[in-house]
Amino acid sequence: METKRDYYEILGVPRNATEEEIKRAFRQLARKYHPDVNKSPDAEARFKEINEAKDVLLDPKRRAEYDMYGHVGARGPTGFGRSGFEGFGFGDLGDLFESFFGAGTATAGRRGPIRGSDIRYDLTLEFHEAVFGCEKELRIDRLELCGHCGGSGAEPGSHPVRCPSCGGTGEIRRVQRSIFGQFVNVVTCDRCRGEGQVIGVPCSECRGSGRVRVTRVLPVTIPAGVDDGTQIRLTGEGEVGPRGGPPGNLYIFITVRPHEYLKRDGNDIHYELKLNIAQAALGDDVVVPTVDGRERLRIPPGTQPGQVFTLRGRGVPDVRTGERGDQHIHVTVTVPTELTPHQRMLLEELARTFKKESHAEEKGFFEKVKGAFGGG
Repeated sequence: METKRDYYEILGVPRNATEEEIKRAFRQLARKYHPDVNKSPDAEARFKEINEAKDVLLDPKRRAEYDMYGHVGARGPTGFGRSGFEGFGFGDLGDLFESFFGAGTATAGRRGPIRGSDIRYDLTLEFHEAVFGCEKELRIDRLELCGHCGGSGAEPGSHPVRCPSCGGTGEIRRVQRSIFGQFVNVVTCDRCRGEGQVIGVPCSECRGSGRVRVTRVLPVTIPAGVDDGTQIRLTGEGEVGPRGGPPGNLYIFITVRPHEYLKRDGNDIHYELKLNIAQAALGDDVVVPTVDGRERLRIPPGTQPGQVFTLRGRGVPDVRTGERGDQHIHVTVTVPTELTPHQRMLLEELARTFKKESHAEEKGFFEKVKGAFGGG
């Protein structure tokens, strides 16, 4: 028959070891021999042995029986010693996961400070403000550390005390027995909510929460070149976290009002210039709007519809480099729908000087059309 090793020897702790010393030894060994980490052939057997020793030595009644009668006294209520993963409480799993991955579960004991919430602020800018940047003042409502109690939640002169329900651990362990053995269920203490402390005299300002809501006016510099949909993050300007946790961030979501005449495409700006037929034919000097103000532009004679003129460096600054884009001026020629008698007379006289252009007069035109439609 196989001889079982001494539980204290397995964990490497003295016989008078405290509960915390046993837990610490278990975590170190479990991290070393857990089958998901250690791929050696005997890792699973060693892990079961370590787990069994932990289960017995952390149960005061079973530990007393083991100290008096050895392994026979440490058997469970069914007469069989527990091994493997049986009896591996959720709280212990949380401790083990915390050792492996650096993050505990909700029932892994007293909780530490929690990061505060982020805040979203929607900011609407005028077109020129987005192009050249501006200074804004934002009114922000957020939770900040209570200045009266310093964030402790207790009235000055008083102090939080250890939670009488969980003894300061922040968790409650409930032992359940079944035909398969004894199970330990670990849940967050509902009295202290996992903090391990309760406040005897709550702060008169924050009523024990440690935080108060405050309205702040924050000056913000909007950089040149931001566009509709741009997000700006202000680190640490969100709400302070519970239990003195670090603050979250403030995120500014930017909306830009459209310009009456100018349209933006990346760092370039587009403008539609409407010319009458006389301006397009004869040329003209016109004034066009730009983000820098009014700009004079020479229209050469014979300008065609759809022609594009470009003003270099009259666009939007790049938000990173500051280099400006261009402004593109798109020409459209408007045809009058109503004419005065004099205008009509002038156009008719002009029309007589032009050669009439018609594809129908081109040699072979009808033959080409006929062939295109499958005619014989």
